[in-house]
Amino acid sequence: MAHQAHAFHMVDPSPWPLTGAAAAFLVTSGLAAWFHFNTSIILALGLTLMLLTMYQWWRDVVREGTFQGHHTPPVQKGLRYGMILFITSEVFFFIGFFWAFYNASLAPTPEVGECWPPTGIIPFNPFEIPLLNTAVLLASGVSVTWAHHSIMQADRKGALQALAITVTLGLYFTLLQAMEYYEAPFTIADGIYGTTFFVATGFHGLHVIIGSIFLITCLLRQLFFHFTSQHHFGFEAAAWYWHFVDVVWLFLYVSIYWWGS
Repeated sequence: MAHQAHAFHMVDPSPWPLTGAAAAFLVTSGLAAWFHFNTSIILALGLTLMLLTMYQWWRDVVREGTFQGHHTPPVQKGLRYGMILFITSEVFFFIGFFWAFYNASLAPTPEVGECWPPTGIIPFNPFEIPLLNTAVLLASGVSVTWAHHSIMQADRKGALQALAITVTLGLYFTLLQAMEYYEAPFTIADGIYGTTFFVATGFHGLHVIIGSIFLITCLLRQLFFHFTSQHHFGFEAAAWYWHFVDVVWLFLYVSIYWWGS
């Protein structure tokens, strides 16, 4: 950075886009081989290469931003725009599932008994585990905001405590949802109700797991003194993602669990 007259980051040559593309090819062809020939060797190889690529690529980004000084204000601005666009794409991803749910539930067809929930489906009680999960996620939204304010005020101990609480609540949510799925009186094969329920809530659960990993990474980085009060976009991105997951759950709870039952 000392030899250039601008604040932008000219990325060094990296092998990770190449290994990432190879991993994507292996995962796709591995899935086809698993479906048609019942062999999972190629899929396992692709997933292993993908995880190694993710770890090493993000490790390099952390080094560039934390130790090498490449993440100047203009670079951080670009990263913010990138994260905003990514979350926008996720919003449209979930809009598709809500569209399917409302399309099926607002005008039930004769095949499902012209009623919603369809004939023969026993829905979850929205005031049991789903309500507890709502409280857990809302509490985690409060604690991640606490962590953000602690980092901005250089309160390292408070940030660590708040992040630990947020991660614990995220893992508790996942445990509760796993229990709910285990005890579910219907399956993904039970018509349009089962499909829309498990695809929408299942993808949200996957996002909670990804967000929990994101926050665990931030907790480790905070332990290693990576964040300062002025330089902590890695945490901000995780917090934005977590708030997005919270808001999607509120829509899921009101639409599918409460209104849809």
